[in-house]
Amino acid sequence: MAAFPNEGDAYDLFSGRFSMFAFVLDRLISHGSLTLVNVSGGVRHFGDGNGPPVTLRLHKRSLDWELAFNPYLKLGEAYMDGTLTVDAPYRIYDVLDVILSNVGIEWVHPLAKMVGRIRRAKRRIDQFNPVGKAQKNVAHHYDLQAGLYDLFLDSDKQYSCGYFETPTSSLEAAQLAKKAHIAAKLNIQPGQRVLDIGCGWGGMALYLAKETGAHVTGVTLSEEQHKIATERAAAEGLSSQVEFRLQDYRHVEETFDRIVSVGMFEHVGVHHYDEFAAKVRALLKKDGVALIHTIGRLDAPGATNPWIAKYIFPGGYIPALSEVAPVLENNGLLLNDLEVLRLHYAETLRHWRARFLARWDDAVALYDEPFARMWEFYLAGSETSFRHEGMVVFQFQLTRDVNILPVTRNYIHDWEGHHGGVPLKKMASGG
Repeated sequence: MAAFPNEGDAYDLFSGRFSMFAFVLDRLISHGSLTLVNVSGGVRHFGDGNGPPVTLRLHKRSLDWELAFNPYLKLGEAYMDGTLTVDAPYRIYDVLDVILSNVGIEWVHPLAKMVGRIRRAKRRIDQFNPVGKAQKNVAHHYDLQAGLYDLFLDSDKQYSCGYFETPTSSLEAAQLAKKAHIAAKLNIQPGQRVLDIGCGWGGMALYLAKETGAHVTGVTLSEEQHKIATERAAAEGLSSQVEFRLQDYRHVEETFDRIVSVGMFEHVGVHHYDEFAAKVRALLKKDGVALIHTIGRLDAPGATNPWIAKYIFPGGYIPALSEVAPVLENNGLLLNDLEVLRLHYAETLRHWRARFLARWDDAVALYDEPFARMWEFYLAGSETSFRHEGMVVFQFQLTRDVNILPVTRNYIHDWEGHHGGVPLKKMASGG
């Protein structure tokens, strides 16, 4: 049912007030079932009535205009502070799913287009990440209490997109398959030296050392991640084979046979893409191979969601392919292989969100209720972005010499089939 039967009618008959947010929703939502209840108890329905009947309640009068003029920031803030709630059994994910499935990758509302232009115009300022600021930005997200990530990550603490080889793959299986997939593309030989830029809690570095016999150096700017990764290497008896450093990648001076970076490029910032690519080339031996695994966007260059930039990843940015490819070309990094992982991160986030909600009381105990709602909004918003807004994962396989790797992809499938992935024959038979 449409909220306003007459074009331009933005008057809420229930409250006797001008309802700007309802005006926006009416022109945005064509499918789904969303009900809006304002602070006066006025009710409006949006969509075609199909799907879960989700009800959104506003508990502050000024929210109507705030949500209409700055929804990308105010929706998350209102959910965090409790001035916006969702009727059970549904949660904020269901609200975002209805809204973003209607939005897609288009800026459908003129006001949203204007806000988007402003955000894109100032993104280089927002994403200025020199060495000192980069460490501060990383600490904002990754130096939270370690117990928080234990609430939803797999046992190896893989905080990046899994690789779901089958629709029924568990989170643990998907993360193992991701590591195998990346290792296969790196084509590592025993004894080679590998650099892991943005090594997280060490899972990838430890996996590569155990599965390939390589010597791995991992660098991170997070003190908490560095501490845990170092402890893990010692516990697994790999301290002589795997070294973790609390160091900016820009300060690494050695050269390496292989370089891997998973989920770090999103933090580089547009202003520093050339700097990153130039450093990777300088660190990579002439016969080396690099693999960059990063979230990307299928549409044109944009700007970071303001709520994400403020509360989750300050300085972060999701690049378009058109922003990365020229940088690689200009710095002599040859693109041997490009894979686009579609919906794998949506499935990863679905698992994370379910695990987080199952441990809700533990999350509240670690911090407080607004923090738990913030983290839920982050997981829900990220998942719906990957489902509806053209967010994907790019895997760039790079070399300095076009002759280094085999000319077919068989070596990738063969390797991962023996190291934690699902062999091609088994996949083809439906196993």
